[in-house]
Order: sequence, then structure tokens, then C-alpha cells
Amino acid sequence: MNSLVATSRNFRQAARILGLDSKLEKSLLIPFREIKVECSIPRDDGSLASFVGFRVQHDNARGPMKGGIRYHPEVDLDEVNALAQLMTWKTAVVDIPYGGAKGGIGCSPRDLTKSELERLTRVFTQKIHDLIGTHTDVPAPDMGTNAQTMAWILDEYSKFHGHSPAVVTGKPIDLGGSLGREAATGRGVVFATDALLGDYGKSIQGLTFAIQGFGNVGSWAAKLIHESGGKIVAIGDVSGTIRNPNGLDIHQLLKHKAEGGVLKDFTGGDAMDPDELLVHECDVLIPCALGESLTEKMLLLLRLNILLKLQITLLILRQMRFSQKRVSLYCLTYMPMLVV
Repeated sequence: MNSLVATSRNFRQAARILGLDSKLEKSLLIPFREIKVECSIPRDDGSLASFVGFRVQHDNARGPMKGGIRYHPEVDLDEVNALAQLMTWKTAVVDIPYGGAKGGIGCSPRDLTKSELERLTRVFTQKIHDLIGTHTDVPAPDMGTNAQTMAWILDEYSKFHGHSPAVVTGKPIDLGGSLGREAATGRGVVFATDALLGDYGKSIQGLTFAIQGFGNVGSWAAKLIHESGGKIVAIGDVSGTIRNPNGLDIHQLLKHKAEGGVLKDFTGGDAMDPDELLVHECDVLIPCALGESLTEKMLLLLRLNILLKLQITLLILRQMRFSQKRVSLYCLTYMPMLVV
């Protein structure tokens, strides 16, 4: 089941519970606009490369549409459509005056130089500039993009519409960005973790954690959990997976990464099979990578007490009883969404 089918199914279930009119339900499942553009750029070696970019604007009934732009090889229209739909629900749940949108380009940022990424971002902006705007659709960083990406979008958009710093969020502070934005999602993980553990009479301090993903969200979550007294016993990303039963030194790991190092080369932990990370023994597992990483079959192998799922797509599960203990599943998409 792909992400769009799953998201639409979940919405239909919610619509039935809420008793929504069938016409309203149908209209909410159809996006306001789907945009698909070709983005061709010259590579640094003189060759030509073509990529496909998407922007799905789902709903603007509550205000300007809002959602990130991700750069990843697996980006496709169905995924972007599902993520845009989820943005609509999330902005509504927390009652902020925005609708939902999402965008992305099917590319591998690691395989592109900084100048190539800039050219790609500017071409993409040229193709969609007349369909985004402060009062229309406001992009933001997502997987594979960052404040620099937003600065390029802002600059390119301003060529057509004049200086418009509010056209994107997540931009550099010097261009009008918000203090704390970079750490916000990872910090949200810590707040949610602390709140959930409090319901069980526990705290972050002294518990063991495994984290899948060491990008913006995973690295900040690891740093803040480490500073709160939690012990990160395993962590992994596309470059490798490491573990240390005595706890990884997250500050040293962040320094290692900032200096251009990769996880598998970090001397403060032992390399491990990436496939074992999600079933590694710990108190709390936090997946901060791509969605759909956990399957129902894999859940039977989990050796933990609490699962925090920080991925855009929701993990919807039946009540499951385990032979020795029940795993508490806490699912969130940048905010608490449901407990099963």
C-alpha cells in the first residue's frame, strides 16, 4: 500500500467516525492543484541532467497552503500528494490559519554539488513562482533541504515578485528566519517524549534510546535527549549504523559529523547491521527517517517499551498483544496525533 492510498484510507475512516457528509469527504480527498515540472540543469562537468519536481496544493480553505519541499530519489507524485493532505489535517488540528501543501524533487542531494543544487532549486522556483506566495502557498525545508535551499528560493522568487521574505519559512536568520527553527522538530520530539513518559511515571533520564536517522530531526533529538540524561545506545543513517551499550557520546558524534565524518567511521561506537537498528534492544525507539520503515511483521520483533514515530505518514495499528509485554505505540507527525 503506497502512502497516498494509506493516507486516503485513514482519512475515510476518520470521516466516518466524524460523520462527515460524503460530498465533503470526497472534496477533501481531491487536491486543489497538482504541479509537475521538468527541471533541467547543466552539471559542473558540462553534461545536462533532468529532474522532475512536484508541488501539490491540497486545500486553502483555512488560509495559505503550507508545506515543505524535499529532495530525495524516491519522491513521486503519490508521496507528495499524501504529505500535502497530511499538512492540511495537521494545521487544522493545531488550529493555525494555514492549509496543506507539499513539494519535492526526485534527486539525490548527496550526488549533487552545492552549485548544482542551487541551479536545480532556482530552476524549480522559476517553474512554480507564479503558483506560490505569501498569501498563496508557503514552502519550507524538509528532507534533503535546509535554510540554504530556502534562501535560494527566496532570492529567485524575489526576482519575479520583489523582495518577499515571507514566501518561505525555515530561511537563514539573516534573511528574516526564526530563531530556534532548525531545532524545532527535534525539540518537539523531546517534549513529546517527556510528556508521554510522564504518563508512565518515568522521565528521559536513565532510559535507553535508539534513533533511526541522523539528519536535522534525528541529530537534534539525539542531542537534546543526551543533554536530558537519556542514553543513546544505537543510531543510524544512510552512511552507517553504530551502537554503544554504554551510550554514545552525542556531542562528539555531532562534532565528527560537522567535520565531514560519517557515522560508520565514528570511533565511539561499534558498527552494526542497519537492519538490526529498528529491533535493537532499548526503552524507546525513535524513527526519524523515511516513512513506511516499520511493518507490522517487524513490530513483532521489537524489544522496547515505547515507540515514538516521527515520520510524516501515520502508523495505524490494530491492538496487538505480545507474549511477554505490550509495546506502547506513540505516533506523531511533528505533533502528538494518536496513541494506540
